[in-house]
Amino acid sequence: MRHPSSGLRALLPRFAECPPRDPHRPLSALDRSGTLAHAERPSRPPEGISPIKLRSRRPSEDRPLPLPGEFETSPHDVLVGIWDRLATELRREVTDFTFHLWLDPLEPVGHVGGTLFLRAPNHIRMRVEEEYLPVLRRAAARAEAAESIEIVDTRWKSPAASTRSGAPAAGEPLNPRYTFDRFVICDGNRLAHGAALAVAEQPAQAYNPLFLHGRPGLGKTHLLHAIGNYVQAYGTELTVRYVTVEDFTSEFVRAVRSGETRAFRARFRDADVLLVDDVQFLAEKLRTEEEFFHTFNALYEAGSQLVITSDRRPRAIEALEIRLQERFECGLVAQLDAPSFEARLAILEQRARADALDGVSSDTLAEIATAVTTSVRTLEGALIRVVAYASLRGEPPTPELAHHVLNSLYGVNPRRQATLDDIQNAAATALDVPPDSLLARDRRPRVALARQVAMYLARELTDASLPAIGRHFGGRNHTTVLHAHRHISIELGKRSETTAAVERARSQLGQPPSDRDE
Repeated sequence: MRHPSSGLRALLPRFAECPPRDPHRPLSALDRSGTLAHAERPSRPPEGISPIKLRSRRPSEDRPLPLPGEFETSPHDVLVGIWDRLATELRREVTDFTFHLWLDPLEPVGHVGGTLFLRAPNHIRMRVEEEYLPVLRRAAARAEAAESIEIVDTRWKSPAASTRSGAPAAGEPLNPRYTFDRFVICDGNRLAHGAALAVAEQPAQAYNPLFLHGRPGLGKTHLLHAIGNYVQAYGTELTVRYVTVEDFTSEFVRAVRSGETRAFRARFRDADVLLVDDVQFLAEKLRTEEEFFHTFNALYEAGSQLVITSDRRPRAIEALEIRLQERFECGLVAQLDAPSFEARLAILEQRARADALDGVSSDTLAEIATAVTTSVRTLEGALIRVVAYASLRGEPPTPELAHHVLNSLYGVNPRRQATLDDIQNAAATALDVPPDSLLARDRRPRVALARQVAMYLARELTDASLPAIGRHFGGRNHTTVLHAHRHISIELGKRSETTAAVERARSQLGQPPSDRDE
């Protein structure tokens, strides 16, 4: 194994000299009347509001991270051998570029109680924890290198074995970095954030179950962990379990094969707060669905809090049983939408401060925020790529360099999702009519065509519902939007003015040509 300081382990030296910012320092943002706010949480729960103890429960069986000084770590050569086996598996799963940039800089520093501790340089630690910890754990399981993986910082000392006995806790550990303090609020996630905070402060008293849905990378998992971290910090003797559906399924299969289903059920049904991620993967897993159905019922009837996330609303998980869909909808269903430009910029500023990247100017952050709008995860990944590229070339991370990186490293320029305003302006420009005329009761043929083109593109390029599109374009009925979409779809098969107008509008929005016209 190469020395930790070799190769890409020394990435970003010029941007990592500044000490990390105070995590309690509030992020500059607009007030609640604007489009953006930052979640500022007190160091203790608000006076008069504290988590409600649901029922008498023995202390959680969750095993904490080992404490320093109580157990001797594995010898260095053993750690090297474990890491070599793990690295071999990692290379089979990720590209060479990903391995060298994010995983090769990791250094094994302890192997205690089945847990392998990997030390990560400060400038990549957050990214590794958020993006590659599941990859590391899967590779460790395949290589039989460790039962679990934990990422630690450069200040971490040799671990110790915990003397606590008992079966390991069900599910996965919570990410301590996912808190309400670090969640940037905007119009697209305000309801979901408020509901999650209410659930954390009063489990099973506010919204039960709470179902969060939205496209990947918009903050669902962040809110799930934030709830768990808040309850663990302030909820007296409340047991929190976090699990992905993938892990719930794997544990259930192992329990069935080993005849330990009773122990499996006890671990999950003993929770006061159960946090379930990516429930859409339950679909078509009949036995797992059945088990989850009974787990849901047992927890709900016992007064426990359930919080569930998915990439779509319950009714849209078509292969999921109706009885589960109905139970998911019996509480509050909250959607997370893509963040606005102001929110994206605030997220990048927060990440830059957390990683001590003071060499990145606000103009560069604005360039990234303008170019990448698909998800928070992609946004933060773009920042890391720009900074890494600048460091490797020995250049400052300027807006011009960011533009170049986003065009070259991604392979294509990552197109942001068009908004309804963008589409309105593009359609108006394509047919040479005033944008405001699309919202008025103007029935002139050219304006009507521009309005129909805009409604068609809104349906094709955004996640907005038919009623939402109708409201935007002058408060029209959803059936009008549906008619416009059908009409334009038919016209696209012809070499007509309509086809030309659609292609001009798509070009204005930076979209590739339509593939529906012959």
